[in-house]
Amino acid sequence: MNIPQNLKYTKDHEWVSVSGDIATIGITDFAQSELGDIVYVEIETEGETLGQEEVFGSVEAVKTVSDLFMPLSGEIIEFNAGLEANPESVNTDPYGDGWMVKVKMSDTSELEGLLDAAAYEALVG
Repeated sequence: MNIPQNLKYTKDHEWVSVSGDIATIGITDFAQSELGDIVYVEIETEGETLGQEEVFGSVEAVKTVSDLFMPLSGEIIEFNAGLEANPESVNTDPYGDGWMVKVKMSDTSELEGLLDAAAYEALVG
């Protein structure tokens, strides 16, 4: 299982990469492997400002649909449009081409509540 050291993680299996006040968010390698083949990613919250833990979209796999939760509060400024044609990139490259949204963070102190790679690895064990 791939758990990059440079990212932050949530207990809901999202990852966060931070550059300045912009956070890129996706689901972890563990999450995509548990979901199975992803056939659709639905995110209709672009342009909206959401609070931490609010649902920002969903991922549909062959067997199930799973909600996506905001790891940080902020405004969703970009959706990965490549996922519309290639949702399977979440399975093949969850930390690269499979990213989901970019968020302009409204409270960077929320980062302190996220898990580091070691803590996430202990969670999914």
